[in-house]
Amino acid sequence: MNYLEAIVLGVVQGLTEFLPISSTAHLRIVPAFFGWDDPGAAFTAVVQLGTMAAVLLFFWRDLLRIVSAWFRALYQPEPRGTLDARLGWYLIYGTIPIAVLGLAFKDQIETGARDLRIIGWVLILFGVVLWAVDKVFAQTKTIHDLHLRDGLIFGAAQALALIPGVSRSGATITAGRALTYKREDAARFSFLLSVPAVVLSGLFEARKLGDAGGPAWGPTIVATIVAFGVGYVSIAWLLRWLGSHSMSVFAVYRVALGALVLLLVYTGHLAAT
Repeated sequence: MNYLEAIVLGVVQGLTEFLPISSTAHLRIVPAFFGWDDPGAAFTAVVQLGTMAAVLLFFWRDLLRIVSAWFRALYQPEPRGTLDARLGWYLIYGTIPIAVLGLAFKDQIETGARDLRIIGWVLILFGVVLWAVDKVFAQTKTIHDLHLRDGLIFGAAQALALIPGVSRSGATITAGRALTYKREDAARFSFLLSVPAVVLSGLFEARKLGDAGGPAWGPTIVATIVAFGVGYVSIAWLLRWLGSHSMSVFAVYRVALGALVLLLVYTGHLAAT
């Protein structure tokens, strides 16, 4: 991978990590469209650390309150019923499914699941689900209504993002909408929930940097920095957008992109693997 490719993929990661259109799918599709090599699951996981740094910067006050309240609740009774202390536990519990399944199916995720046919069909399927759920369910709950059951459902939905094409934000926001959360509140908890999962995944895969067959240090660092800057802007834009718009535009985009990928693969213009 050269530095131009790294910059392009960093922009792609920053734009797509928080939109419900699957950054992992785009980091597989865009290189295929340009005839570049697949950057691989390790590169994808490490570059996501850049967008997670954007989450940490954007939500640093929220995260500081949550961590502080959670620690104080371990030995003080007063904070235990507060939203921030409860969010600390929900973020921990919600991360367990993706951590366990990610380790259990690590080899499949890094190889077979990156097949463009799988990605194309998954983009279409979850695009339809995203549209239907957002269309049918009311918006009545806010993040203040979050409780353990809902936190676990968000976490189970996040685990689906191990399949390229699902989208971590798409799956968790869809789960939140099915639970009748307002779009921006579902997105806010989705972003917070992504922090432990993506940080753990990125640090786990970072050991492969510089290895034979693994991503090179230089381009990966450049892509990560670019992803950070673009990702920060994407978070701010999406939260404003969801306050007054539906998810339909993202659903249509997913279906169109998935159909294009499948057309190119089945007509022999793109290699599936």
